Amino acid sequence: MATAGGEVTCVDFWANGFGMRARIALRELGVAFRYVEEDLRSGDRSELVRRMNPVHRSIPILIHGGRPVCGSVNILEYVDETWGNDGGPRLLPRDPLQRAHARFWADFVDQKVFSTQTRFLKSKGAEKEAAKEELLDQLRRLEEVLGDKTFLAGDEFGFLDAVLIPFSSMFHGYEQHGGFSLETECPSLMRWVRRCKERDSVKSVLPDEDEMYELHKKWYGISE
Repeated sequence: MATAGGEVTCVDFWANGFGMRARIALRELGVAFRYVEEDLRSGDRSELVRRMNPVHRSIPILIHGGRPVCGSVNILEYVDETWGNDGGPRLLPRDPLQRAHARFWADFVDQKVFSTQTRFLKSKGAEKEAAKEELLDQLRRLEEVLGDKTFLAGDEFGFLDAVLIPFSSMFHGYEQHGGFSLETECPSLMRWVRRCKERDSVKSVLPDEDEMYELHKKWYGISE
């Protein structure tokens, strides 16, 4: 296991897609860490979260040597810069242009896909149908980024894969909620999901898809 100056703790909730990124990244780079569960179903945040992230009081939080790093994308970059090996596994591409490309699409996932997912799950009728089409269009754009590559940046699993793959734990929920098949709509993306799930770092973190959808149904008041 990789080490770099102090104990590593990841504060997260099992169904938090943003936090899954951090846990996958740590496992990808072989970083030993302690996991602390913060139940987001409770309206109150723990004293640890309030102390380590007093601005947003949100998770995930990576605590390294007693010092916090907050924000899932920030955590991915920190993990890569701290434990990535120039002669071995890295999350971000070494080429600056490719790194900028990866960060651009990570922002697309957070600013576009996540907000559209929320609207899709919370809305009904015509608004739901419009959000569904927008979500499918965004997934097709990501499928174009993938192209014929093994992973989103090439032959190796990396930063953008870690950003997006947690969303796949809701793909079954998308299908159930929207009445469509992602195998039909985005076949290449679904093949990428299966490749990612072959990795120990991913399959040890991603939750059961039925449990994820049931939890989101309660969060968003979905009745079927």
